[in-house]
Amino acid sequence: MSDQADSEFVYDEATGEWISAGELAAKAADAGKIEVRDAVGNLLADGDSVSLVKDLKVKGAGQTLKRGTVIKSIRLTGDDQEIDCRFEAIKGLVLRAEFVRKL
Repeated sequence: MSDQADSEFVYDEATGEWISAGELAAKAADAGKIEVRDAVGNLLADGDSVSLVKDLKVKGAGQTLKRGTVIKSIRLTGDDQEIDCRFEAIKGLVLRAEFVRKL
């Protein structure tokens, strides 16, 4: 049955080409993913290490994270501008992607 599904072709209006149904399904799945980019445009992924591009005051912690501070093993939150981080003495740290640079 999968051979029959692969032999079906669908017209893709975005590219103006006939593509297999499997390729169209893969494109649709990729379209639903959110891309998170850092301050210089690098694509971020879970587990990446980043450094801060400016000093940031952390609300509620009474602490300032200095420029160049390295944050290891980030997690994407599903928002295209927020990343979840772990940092010593600060639990639940969420940073905006515009303030970090991928290492």
